[in-house]
Amino acid sequence: MAYSVGFVSLGCAKNQVNTEQMMYLLREAGYSISEVPDQVDLAVVNTCGFIEAAASEAIETILTLARAKAEGRVGKLIVAGCLSQRYRDEMLGELPEVDAVLGTGSYNDIVEAANRVLDGEEHLTFFGDINAAVEEPKRVLSTPGYFAYLRIAEGCDNRCSYCVIPSIRGRYRSRPMEELLAEAEALAAGGVRELIVVAQDTSRYGIDLYGERRLAELLQALCRIDGLRWIRVHYLYPDEMSDRLIDVLAREPKIVKYLDIPIQHVNDTILRRMNRRGDKAYLEALFRKLREWIPGLVLRTSLIAGLPGEDEAAFDELCDFLRRHRLERVGAFVFSPEEGTPAARMAYPPREVAQQRAEFLAELQSRILDAYNETRMGTLETVLCEGFQPETGRYFGRSYAESADIDGHIWFTAGRPVAPGEFVTVRLEGAEDGEPTGRLEEEVS
Repeated sequence: MAYSVGFVSLGCAKNQVNTEQMMYLLREAGYSISEVPDQVDLAVVNTCGFIEAAASEAIETILTLARAKAEGRVGKLIVAGCLSQRYRDEMLGELPEVDAVLGTGSYNDIVEAANRVLDGEEHLTFFGDINAAVEEPKRVLSTPGYFAYLRIAEGCDNRCSYCVIPSIRGRYRSRPMEELLAEAEALAAGGVRELIVVAQDTSRYGIDLYGERRLAELLQALCRIDGLRWIRVHYLYPDEMSDRLIDVLAREPKIVKYLDIPIQHVNDTILRRMNRRGDKAYLEALFRKLREWIPGLVLRTSLIAGLPGEDEAAFDELCDFLRRHRLERVGAFVFSPEEGTPAARMAYPPREVAQQRAEFLAELQSRILDAYNETRMGTLETVLCEGFQPETGRYFGRSYAESADIDGHIWFTAGRPVAPGEFVTVRLEGAEDGEPTGRLEEEVS
């Protein structure tokens, strides 16, 4: 009988891709993949260690599985990913219940690690070269069959002074375009309708392989793949968005008019301290251009409250920017001084002040979102159905304005069954808790 393996994947979509690859490798090696890490021979946790909160969540998850192991509900425990890489010397010493540790350069060693711990070996470590060329095995999709992530690069070269990603994930390494297109074609052939393009910095794609940024060409080639209906782009670094790229984003009908562009702050002094390229004037001009060139564009960004040097004036400047540009989707986070980063050695506001500022940003953004949803009332939206909620008698799904797992849903009633993965037209008529509601109008061909 095959050994059973249950997975927990924490953190970002890029991490989720690594989890899916480990699932594939173990399945090909004869293991049985379980949907839950309980009553299994082996549990694998793929961790995030980007900021303190993510590390805390990962440690709590590991401890929960360690208790399950002590109770006999889990046989062996492997920890992989960013937390393992970041704290490679401390992991086994602090968490002796862990049987093996895999760093971010060793995901492909998961079969060897599983074989050896199930044979009785303990406290194994696998730490490969985090700067090696990207080797991408196939995947077992953990997303619903109608959408999937396409990771186009690994690592990061931006060296923002608050960020540990380059030390955890290595230098920026693009995947060859032909490899990406082959993967996307296979996903489309398997029923994927929405492809979400991700990397730590998607706009940098190709510069290491081809000597120039090639995201525009990649997106155009992806748009020619039969079966794909939506292509969504996340994590565009603002200063690398050329006019050519923006033109492709605007013209290609398969590319949804939704862009995730993390800016973190707008104050020039803070941006310089954080080693962010560009300044407030550039960001102002970029967002004006994007709105002008791409009608109906929905913009998402992430902002950090309490960065080093953020006084009241700098925070007011950030709030003013948000009020004027009225970004539809904003994630507001509290600055986390990460060990080993230059920003952690700088003077920054007290934690309680940063928390208050992040809460104020969230409240401000809530009002902006409510006003945006109000403008949508009465409109017809193409919605990708994701399921049905029996308690309310309503279906839920996403339009171009909602990305998977981060932006909520559109809730709608229908006079006929609607299958997950089906595109339908919904007339928006109201909103509840910041999420639009409506009714089915007609099926989208």
